Amino acid sequence: MGKSAVCGGALASAGSAIGLSETYGPKRGFQQNDEQYAESVNNPPKIPDYNWNDHQWAMGVDTDRCIGCLRCMEACKMENSVQMDAFHHRTWVERYVYLEGSNTAIVDSQADPKNIENTGSETKFRFDNRYRNVKVDKAFFVPKLCNQCEHPSCVQVCPTGATFKTKEGPVLIDTTYCIGCQYCVQACPYGARSFNEVRGVAEKCNWCYHRITKGLNPACVEVCPTGTRIFGDRNDPESPISLFIRNNHVQVLKPEMGNAPNVFYKGTDKEVV
Repeated sequence: MGKSAVCGGALASAGSAIGLSETYGPKRGFQQNDEQYAESVNNPPKIPDYNWNDHQWAMGVDTDRCIGCLRCMEACKMENSVQMDAFHHRTWVERYVYLEGSNTAIVDSQADPKNIENTGSETKFRFDNRYRNVKVDKAFFVPKLCNQCEHPSCVQVCPTGATFKTKEGPVLIDTTYCIGCQYCVQACPYGARSFNEVRGVAEKCNWCYHRITKGLNPACVEVCPTGTRIFGDRNDPESPISLFIRNNHVQVLKPEMGNAPNVFYKGTDKEVV
């Protein structure tokens, strides 16, 4: 039924999706991606005289391409000094599985107790193979992260102004003003915020703001071996994200909430949206 998956390993495909013939994001191997990421860190390009009025950043997610390898999550942790366990994250991946004859998806993530039990450690991020001996109609992986909304609920409820919307898109947190009230964590309809118990502040994805202002992609985009994540400037009509949005039927998550997300998904089922 369209998408199929070998759920335990992390292979999810949809027809010829892994062929990656689209123009918005080339397929890359694991080794090539690691080398490219290292090069970007050591020799970053420059955006001369960066002006946030000149850009409108956005991200695309092609779920047909995601293989559930969790390289994005690992790269995010290393880039942003996030705790190296299955429970703390700024981006994560969910697995949706439809058993034969069922219209309802079973959803889990890397933090699911069975996944942790089968990998043997909370510091490993892998999906187990629990569906090996059952009949599955379809299954797929969906990367999740902060949607950097145009009308962010988190900004509206913050009593100190610690969280704010930048002109070019990302929603940031000034931790010097954060009082740890966690109103923003509760207000986010996407579950994209968490509380750092050690530092006493809220945390979230910021699209690696320190990277994109230097002309780099977010770490999760840089390391993805299949080009699942697409990032770019919507002010540039030929940027990867502009091509992705223009050439595909894309959706945002929970549009009924009125947040106007800036993360655009291709290939998502009704269970996800």
